This record gives sequence, structure tokens and C-alpha cells, in this order.
Amino acid sequence: MTPRDPIYVQYGCGQSCPSGWLNFDASPWLWLRTLPLVGRILPLGPFPRGVRYGDIVTGLPIAAQSVQGVYASHVLEHLSYADFWSALDHTFRMLKPGGIFRLVVPDLQARAERYLHELALGRPEANVWFMRASGLGREHDVPGLGPRLRRTFGRSAHLWMWDEKSLAAALGKAGFARIRRCRFGDCADAVFQQVEDADRFHDGPAGIEECAMEAIKPEAPAIHGNMTTGQDGGAGQSLPDARDRRVAGQ
Repeated sequence: MTPRDPIYVQYGCGQSCPSGWLNFDASPWLWLRTLPLVGRILPLGPFPRGVRYGDIVTGLPIAAQSVQGVYASHVLEHLSYADFWSALDHTFRMLKPGGIFRLVVPDLQARAERYLHELALGRPEANVWFMRASGLGREHDVPGLGPRLRRTFGRSAHLWMWDEKSLAAALGKAGFARIRRCRFGDCADAVFQQVEDADRFHDGPAGIEECAMEAIKPEAPAIHGNMTTGQDGGAGQSLPDARDRRVAGQ
């Protein structure tokens, strides 16, 4: 990647580290490797070389309006509701106007509908299926300091689930436009083929198509004072900040 190449960012990448992308993960292990002295002796662990430490909740070391594409696969469901909004705001901020954001999360609606169907059939363990399929709850409470630290800092649990309607509304409140449900490999920008994995778009054991969304950062409108002007030249409303958007959605 040269300084003139378009920038593509993946966060919450895990072991996915395609060349041509800046790949970030918020694993505590990667954070430890950023510390002086400690980082020199710690091995890479499960992460490929090239994965960088970065937390989308606090913001990645990426300049505003510098990124052409952002990808997040099965990341946002691991964030609390408040942290989700911070992640969305940071994602929007780093994208160029016209930049693409594609994301995949477990589909809450599909799992809820399956749960209700199983319940209607009189199956007493419908709740067990739902909790396992949604990644909620905990079947076993493993004692010890290590598991406790992983639960606290590792963000391995699902904290807030989403469906198409709620995600579309959230993306709109964050400022995105041209929001749609997407499918594996259907992006107009072929660079996303380097990072997407068909298995992340489909839960094979559950037989569920996951909730994948695409959204575009709109071209910046002309701004006069604290008002926006649309293409028709008419004055619009003052642009709300991120907190205003969240309050309006509550």
C-alpha cells in the first residue's frame, strides 16, 4: 500500500488479515504487545503478523475522512448499546464522502422467529436453542482469574443484538445514506472481496442468513453558518450531533 492508494479498514478482524487492508483488533493480548518491554517478549499469539491493536470504541489511529471502505464482521454485537454508538460515530468520521461501510451481525429477528416457532411446537428446550444461537447468557461459569479477565476485557460475549430494521435506523441516525441489506460478494467495490468470508454471512448450523448491511457516507452538502443547504438550494435544519441522534432514537 502506497500513500496514494485508497485506504480500507477492518476492525475486530481477529485472524482475518488481508493484504491491502489496515486490520485492527481490540484484543487485550494485542494491547499488551503495545507496551514497552512487554511487547518485545510476547509472541504474536493467535494473530497474524500485520494485525494492529485498535479499539473502534475509543477511535482508531486513522485520519478523519481518509478511508474509502470499512468492514466489521461480527463485531458490533459484542459492544454495549452506548459503545455501539461510539463505534458508529468513529466509523462515519473516518470515511471519505462516498465511502462504504459494510457490516455483519447475528440476525436477532431470524433467531427470535425460530424461537417462537419452536415454542409453538411445544418444544421445552426452545429457550436453550435461542440462547445458544444468539450467543447470549453463559452455560458454565468457569472459575479463576484468567477466565474472569477474559470475560471483563476480552469482549467475547454478545452484549446487544440487532436486526435489519434497528440497524438501518441506527445507520441513518449516524448520518449514513443509501442503506440496504446486503449479501456476500455483492459490493460494487471489488476490494471488499478480499476481506469478506461467505461463512460469516450465514450461520450454517442454525440455517440462518445473518444480518449484513451496507451504508454510504453521503457527499457533504454546502454549509452556510449552522444550516445545511440541499441540492435544491433550500435551507435545511441544523445538523444534530451524535448525542442528539441517540436521544432522538430512545
